Amino acid sequence: MTRTILLLLSLLALNLNALAQGWEMKRAPLMTRWAAKVDPKNPLPEYPRPQLVRERWMNLNGVWQFQPGSPNETAPIGKAFSEKILVPYPVESAISGVMKHYERIWYRRSFTVPSDWKGQRVMLHFGAVDWESEVFVNGKSVGVHRGGYDPFSYDITPYLSGKGSQELIVRVFDPAENGGQPRGKQATRGIDIMYTPSTGIWQTVWLEPVPKTGIDNLKITPDSAGSSLKLRVNTTGYAKGVSVAIQVKALGKTIRSTVGKPNTEVTIPIPNARLWSPDDPFLYDLSVSLIRDKKAVDSISSYFGMRTISLGVEDGVRKLFLNGKFVFQLGALDQGFWPDGIYTAPTDEALKYDLEQQKALGFNMIRKHVKVEPQRWYYWADKLGFLVWQDMPTAQSYGGVEADAQQYKVELTRMVQTHHNSPSIIMWVVYNENCGQNAINKTISTPALANMVKRLDPSRMVNEASGYDWYGSGDIADSHTYPAPNAIPGKPNQAIVSGEFGATKYPLNAHLWSQTNNVVEVTTASEYLQRYERYANKLLFLKSTRGMSGAVYTQITDVERELNGILTYDRAAFKTDPEKIRRANLNAIKKQLLITPVLPNSHQQGQAWKFTTTAPASSWYQGGFDDSGWNTAKAPFASEGTPDIKIGTPWNSSDIWLRKQFKLGSLSAADLKSLVFDLYHDEDCEIYLNGVLAASVKGYSTYTVVPINAAGKKALIPNGTNTIAVHCHQTEGGQGIDVGISKQIVK
Repeated sequence: MTRTILLLLSLLALNLNALAQGWEMKRAPLMTRWAAKVDPKNPLPEYPRPQLVRERWMNLNGVWQFQPGSPNETAPIGKAFSEKILVPYPVESAISGVMKHYERIWYRRSFTVPSDWKGQRVMLHFGAVDWESEVFVNGKSVGVHRGGYDPFSYDITPYLSGKGSQELIVRVFDPAENGGQPRGKQATRGIDIMYTPSTGIWQTVWLEPVPKTGIDNLKITPDSAGSSLKLRVNTTGYAKGVSVAIQVKALGKTIRSTVGKPNTEVTIPIPNARLWSPDDPFLYDLSVSLIRDKKAVDSISSYFGMRTISLGVEDGVRKLFLNGKFVFQLGALDQGFWPDGIYTAPTDEALKYDLEQQKALGFNMIRKHVKVEPQRWYYWADKLGFLVWQDMPTAQSYGGVEADAQQYKVELTRMVQTHHNSPSIIMWVVYNENCGQNAINKTISTPALANMVKRLDPSRMVNEASGYDWYGSGDIADSHTYPAPNAIPGKPNQAIVSGEFGATKYPLNAHLWSQTNNVVEVTTASEYLQRYERYANKLLFLKSTRGMSGAVYTQITDVERELNGILTYDRAAFKTDPEKIRRANLNAIKKQLLITPVLPNSHQQGQAWKFTTTAPASSWYQGGFDDSGWNTAKAPFASEGTPDIKIGTPWNSSDIWLRKQFKLGSLSAADLKSLVFDLYHDEDCEIYLNGVLAASVKGYSTYTVVPINAAGKKALIPNGTNTIAVHCHQTEGGQGIDVGISKQIVK
């Protein structure tokens, strides 16, 4: 029986089980295998806040009443709704059972407060609601929240009525691309790099009892250089006579106990700390209690990792350091979209799966792209060991109304404050490209926001804009170069990274969101792998020769019509051999490249070549060809405006042919094996050595190393004169060619 049939049968059984509740899962163009595991009676049952855990709580996820809304509509108190929705899946998702977009919607359900919660404050928590929500309990408005990515809570104790059933209603307004609010890649219409919106409740809703004087939140700041942990326990309610008892545990054993004051930073020594890193993501456990009259009035459990992220200098270059050492950071762009749940993973197992696969692929970093995830995602990132570059969701993404500057600032502040405690997050990305920068800069400049984030959290790196526009603020110079990565310097005090590269479009027919108008760049797994390995080799080159600190491959999965993932959108298939991807990644992360020029290219100093832009005789590449009629000039040969190449001689025609002779000294077998072309090509080029085709390269790339094939190496004449001949063909955009030969040693 095929996998598709098994999935359909599982979904059928699931829907039959749910029909009694009046809810039925819809079917999206693609479904993941986890959709069949969603329990409508108890979806996403895991405690949603792993760094502030209480034992007693009530999950409100499940089948709720639902109906579309309209502007200026009064709350339908005490009235049953005609439709059903599965919370917490966005209204547009298949798993929600609605799978339609509405700008305004209503939710309704009832709940009963457990009798043993008497005397406690009853807190109602929302993981996230996109975008504006108003909560009603028993007909009374409890509050309004605006922000699609941050958690919020209400003390609903004053609104409860007696011991019986309580009515909960939630009003939601989501203007999508028409409101100027942070929305990431959500749009109801637009281009292929925008995706289905996620309106409404999209993270867990829950209740928990909290004492009148209780723990509100923690601020955890590791100081591995100082062998200590800084901890602030913030409380609600009157705290006189209350102390904070703290226990730090490692592998189940208490290693440090201390007592401090609430709402005050406490420094806890952690001698001989086991440092958190991608290679050893060790987490300490933390127990915190509020003590009054020698009794615990509130207790929570948490965790932390001891690590420090900083800028350091290695080989005279500013780089990203982890725990005082340079670690090259290589990850994938992770959009966090699901075909059946959109913003919400079907299950916690599915949420974890994405990270497990990235770990298996050898990545040590993730760029969480213009989305803020549920807190359990960061728990898995902390536990599995990833360095997370956390983007702020954009407020103007390639269309839609201008960004709301004040709302952007508010939600940016909340993102930084909410996720301060996760050791995996090592960088805040204020903007993606120019999405909203121009609009917001009218009132709040990019440097002002970058500096604000640095004040809020001086313990992490700040990236003012991944891609562009740059103003020189923050710690990072982050360029987007497609398809190959590149290292473009910023200010002297900034580390160089490539925030996006790659994006090889390769659709797998059984795993497509749409069957029409799909862009194809490669047609086989081997072609996909060949491109990936070439990019990984260039990363090693850029790390070793240009001081690059990190890079992000676009992307880990396909998303709807965007077909450049390593995995398909349904997470059912890899596009190519994952073990070979892993090998390429680990090579880029762990190894170092030493390059010694044999035939220098013109990157540093122009070198003379014979050239022509008129098609020569067919024997132009042979060693004995008469090139006396060709012109002589210095490379690089390029057109104005082509990135990362100096113009030695202008070249604007579609084709150019180059030749030169060079002498090669004595070469050992190891030297010969290590030879590569040190090459800039835009676009396709063929390189001949002594009349033998030694490399044929498609597409374009800034400076990188390209292997010399076995025939080319065999054709070389040690201790003699050799001829190198190059043809470069250009079709559109910028153009340039520069060639050299180097000895490459990988250590």
